[in-house]
Amino acid sequence: MDLSPVLDGFGVVLEPTNLLYCLIGVVIGMLIGVLPGLGPAATIAILLPLTFGIEPVTAIIMLAGIFYGAQYGGTITSVLLRLPGEASSVVTVFDGHALARQGKAGTALGIAAIGSFVGGTVSIVALSIVAPVVAGFALDFGPPEYTALALLGILLVSTVSSGDRLKAVVAASIGLLLATVGRDGFTGAERFTFGSLDLADGLDFVPIAMGLFGLGEILHNLEERHRAVQAPAKVANVWPSRADLRRSSGAIGRGSVLGFLLGILPGGGATLSSLAAYALEKRRSKTPERFGRGAVEGVAAPETANNAAATSSFIPLLTLGIPANATMAVIFGALLIQGVTPGPQLVSEDPELFWGVVNSMYVGNILLLVMSIPLVGVFVRILRVRATVLAPITVLITLVGVYTVRNNVFDIVLVIAFGALGYLMKKLGFDPGPLVLAFVLGSLLEESLRRSLLLFGGDPTGFLTRPISGTLLALFLVVALLPLVRPLVRAALGRRRAPAPTDTHHPDHKELV
Repeated sequence: MDLSPVLDGFGVVLEPTNLLYCLIGVVIGMLIGVLPGLGPAATIAILLPLTFGIEPVTAIIMLAGIFYGAQYGGTITSVLLRLPGEASSVVTVFDGHALARQGKAGTALGIAAIGSFVGGTVSIVALSIVAPVVAGFALDFGPPEYTALALLGILLVSTVSSGDRLKAVVAASIGLLLATVGRDGFTGAERFTFGSLDLADGLDFVPIAMGLFGLGEILHNLEERHRAVQAPAKVANVWPSRADLRRSSGAIGRGSVLGFLLGILPGGGATLSSLAAYALEKRRSKTPERFGRGAVEGVAAPETANNAAATSSFIPLLTLGIPANATMAVIFGALLIQGVTPGPQLVSEDPELFWGVVNSMYVGNILLLVMSIPLVGVFVRILRVRATVLAPITVLITLVGVYTVRNNVFDIVLVIAFGALGYLMKKLGFDPGPLVLAFVLGSLLEESLRRSLLLFGGDPTGFLTRPISGTLLALFLVVALLPLVRPLVRAALGRRRAPAPTDTHHPDHKELV
């Protein structure tokens, strides 16, 4: 492996402008993680217009900082207020707040900070090694392989997504439908434009993301503003004891590996990784009854895993051009806006951007470790600001921001329309993530599918004749059929294990006795 591009990447990160934006990104990320409801996807969507005036490397460094910074910010409110600011911090509430009630809030936050740093750093090192290999392998990908990969990505996100699977599939289907709006790239025919010139060029990603995640989240959170926030616990003795470090070291190691692996999978991400890491630690513990009552491992494992997953989810985005989760879909949109196309060519054609973004995560993790505890008091004060004050300011920033992208009033209408849709989806239990991901992958899926059919002369069995696309389609079938087959297998195993009933009414019972 040639190390010169990696070293050049550190040179890019250490430029004063990039360092400043990395700092801004992690601080905003921590702040967003602290504020319940407004996650990194919504924040990045709202800030997309601000990235136009800055260099692509600088913009993505800041947006990446927001993403992994939010993972730790959510820990602060989970521990101190029993209020997860970020979905991936929900599991941390169980033992983090229990430790805070025992007067060990500092210990919980300290362990979380160390675990986050270790998990993030291990994942970055692995990313630096694995990503170029994946990119080299992906150079063999043609239209059939990208068709199968896009299908698999959409299905994985729909089936692994939090919430009802059927609702996630419906949301993904709507996203695919929205991706077809506009002129057909092959024939030039207009589709679903209803005679509108504004729709002729298709729907832009920015209004959809800002509407669904930004405005939709704000409206939903305003409705939930009646939730009372309790007084935060006092923070003292931030540095954990040797016994706590010894007890949590195994959990941190396992969480780093598990988080890295699950973060790569489409639909995996930080939330699934934190749940899996917590379940793993509880299952292998000799005293599982301690979990939920203040077990240090119950804080260390999920916090390590969610930071490792946040980092590793950049692998499919940067090397394959496939976003692994909703936040990656928004960053994917930001890259396209900047004129950068994520994919296997990125590592070789734009190594400055690739290694600049990857290496910025080392710096960002150090900044998070240094700032996390000193800023706790500031973030707790921000929590006391009423939602009715923050919401109108955020809505105004969102609408002004989307207008500045193309100076088009129609984009404001789209944001309001998708904001209403996002609010209704949240109310009805639909996750907007699969919709956005399917919209992003929809154009790739359609273009690759039609190119493939041209290549195969209209014969769809051609996909099975190529090793990579055939394997990916086989995986697609396994993922699609697994939810249907699993209950049948469980029922069959249950019947096999059930003891045979003893027949007490045998006709010869008296004679046998």
